Amino acid sequence: MIESMSADTNTSPKQKGGWWSLSPLAVFLCLYLITSLLINDFYKVPITVAFLLSSCYAIAITRGLKLEQRIYQFSVGAGNKNILLMIWIFVLAGAFAQSAKQMGAIDATVNLTLHILPDNLLLAGIFIAACFISLSIGTSVGTIVALTPVAVGLAEKTGIDLPYMTAIVVGGSFFGDNLSFISDTTIAATRTQGCSMRDKFQANLKVVLPAALLALACYILLGWNVQSPSTADTSIEWMKVFPYLLVLATALAGIHVMTVLTLGLLATGLIGIGMGYFSFMAWFQAMGSGMTGMGELIIVTLLAGGVLSLIRFNGGIAYIIEKITAHIRSRRGAEFSIAGLVSLANLCTANNTIAIITAGPIAKEISDKFHIPPKRSASILDTFSCLVQGVIPYGAQMLMAAGISQVSPLLVMKYLYYPLILGICSTLAIALAPGGTERRGKR
Repeated sequence: MIESMSADTNTSPKQKGGWWSLSPLAVFLCLYLITSLLINDFYKVPITVAFLLSSCYAIAITRGLKLEQRIYQFSVGAGNKNILLMIWIFVLAGAFAQSAKQMGAIDATVNLTLHILPDNLLLAGIFIAACFISLSIGTSVGTIVALTPVAVGLAEKTGIDLPYMTAIVVGGSFFGDNLSFISDTTIAATRTQGCSMRDKFQANLKVVLPAALLALACYILLGWNVQSPSTADTSIEWMKVFPYLLVLATALAGIHVMTVLTLGLLATGLIGIGMGYFSFMAWFQAMGSGMTGMGELIIVTLLAGGVLSLIRFNGGIAYIIEKITAHIRSRRGAEFSIAGLVSLANLCTANNTIAIITAGPIAKEISDKFHIPPKRSASILDTFSCLVQGVIPYGAQMLMAAGISQVSPLLVMKYLYYPLILGICSTLAIALAPGGTERRGKR
């Protein structure tokens, strides 16, 4: 069994925890959330700075250790093997995504999905396109950037309400963000809970697929009389699409994610250089740009691991687990507590990956205590974080989509059918699952 992200033999609690031991999280929330609310801009305050200051505070308040030992304890958490493996995956994912974009793979994928849309299924087709692209490239933001301009153009040609068309893209983009093997949320959820990506994918699919099918049915009914423009002249560049298809196929086959990303990266290089889409040096530059683009996420991951290590050392994790589970009498209640934790973290950080990284170690403790399978807890973490991220008006995805389409995020929110249906399906999946009424974990 893989250890949780912040677990380490040297990070067992040495102090009796209390609210004071959780105060580093309060410092982070005050610096990031409250300040962002006061200035009415959730991206004005760098999340890296907020985590840095909360890290310094966590080191300062740790009891019973000299300063050098406190820094060592922080470093043990930041350098945990699962965090370092996660960073390796982030680096490869960034390199692959940017090199694929550089060779024109995103545009080719968009053209492919639009080419196969039936004329009277435009709304459903855009939703399917967003789902497929996000599943292939593993990022909701990338999907929104790639597909929203196309959706805007189609809305102008067909007279469909622009916020409505934008909402379809936003909703579909979270289908893949929640399921893709190369999504950072999938990586974070599986690493923190200690399960394979394939197991988590299978658990997720049972909840996400019914929600997607219901949303698809809504778009089919609402868009049945809409006529889409002709795509007969659109050429299909299969070689550009191949890296995405390779990544998807190898990931579904259960191959390790680092091997999957390496194969995809090599495919972009061989095809891109061989077909003349870019030069050898341009490929290197694209990879470098993709890796450096993951810098903020990597820094936050390291700092979050260190902060959580000190919180654990000070007894904070044990304290919050005790309080959260004090009135839980079933596995069902434990699953709802995990869903609530990651949802709250996402509301505070407006970043689903950071929310999973923050709540993951606590969720692992709860799942171990109540015998929740790792794939189940990973699925809950990923699903509810993506659900919340998909409906908050200050999330990067909503702001990006609204900025491209030049509409208010609040206008887009009322058309977010898929996230709302996903929320209902996810809640029912927990409520209707066998959970019993007795406490199943160890006291």
